[in-house]
Amino acid sequence: MLQVGDEALYFSAVFVLVALGTRSPAGASLLTAFLYVFVVMFRFAPVPADQAGRVLRPGAPSGGVPAVALGAGGHDAPENTLAAIREASRNGATGVELDLSWTADGVAVLMHDETVDRTTNGSGPVGSLQLVQVKKLDAAARHRLKHKFSGEKVPTLQEAVEECLRHQLTIFFDVKSQPDKAAAVLHEMYKKYPVLYNSSIVCSFEPKVIYKMRQTDAAVVTALIHRPWRLSRFDDGTARSLSTSGQLWLGILDVLLDWAHHHILWKLCGVSAILVHKDSISVDYVQYWAERGVEVVGWTVNTAVEKDYYQKLLRIGYVTDSLLEDSDARY
Repeated sequence: MLQVGDEALYFSAVFVLVALGTRSPAGASLLTAFLYVFVVMFRFAPVPADQAGRVLRPGAPSGGVPAVALGAGGHDAPENTLAAIREASRNGATGVELDLSWTADGVAVLMHDETVDRTTNGSGPVGSLQLVQVKKLDAAARHRLKHKFSGEKVPTLQEAVEECLRHQLTIFFDVKSQPDKAAAVLHEMYKKYPVLYNSSIVCSFEPKVIYKMRQTDAAVVTALIHRPWRLSRFDDGTARSLSTSGQLWLGILDVLLDWAHHHILWKLCGVSAILVHKDSISVDYVQYWAERGVEVVGWTVNTAVEKDYYQKLLRIGYVTDSLLEDSDARY
């Protein structure tokens, strides 16, 4: 939990920054007091530690750490498909990460991108296609093992959940947008399959998604996802803005978001874990979060050397594209 010393330090820092910016000690005091009261009144308590532990530390093969297949293991089988879920289970994964998307008629399906172009033989935004159209697509069409998995379909959320439960896999629901719709659909899924409370976690880069999920169902285990400089740079490191001033402004927002993730937002949302880019994780970083009762999970860990580091030194769970071999690096 956040300690009293931490809270005093964080809110003192807010006071100093606001005072320097406004040159008004009275205004800084009022704003800091408002922020403190807001966080205290509207924050969610994390779920019980034993429940979070069952989700984040399930039994792993040979005493190892949890290994979560990204998109159910997009290197070993077409990502976000039932075939990938089955392959992940067969290859020793303890869990799978699944990406939620929505069809034009409001059905939750698995799809990482906003469009179906990269992973299927179709084209266009997922949200512009009816479920019946999505179901006609070949989800293996652009995969390196397309001949082995030819004809694999895009599954609905319910189909994927049922497949995961059959294989006793922990589910990491990755929600990228539409917090109200996602929270409502997932809440219904949890009510229909109560075992999910002890075998799944809802994750997002967007704090509003996690806050809405906890607001809808406070018993759900949740996690924030974090990558430094996400607002100012794409996954491959290139700048998002073409102008110097625009890039500078995005960089400032990145610094503020990083600070908020580590000092305010995790507490406000009552998360049990934080999923962090692999290159930002160290022993000290894991210890920082452990002192606050938050588990660290690294992504995307795709080489044998990296996996060995996570298993033997960090001793924390990781997300990977493949359970079988080294695969292309993810930024």
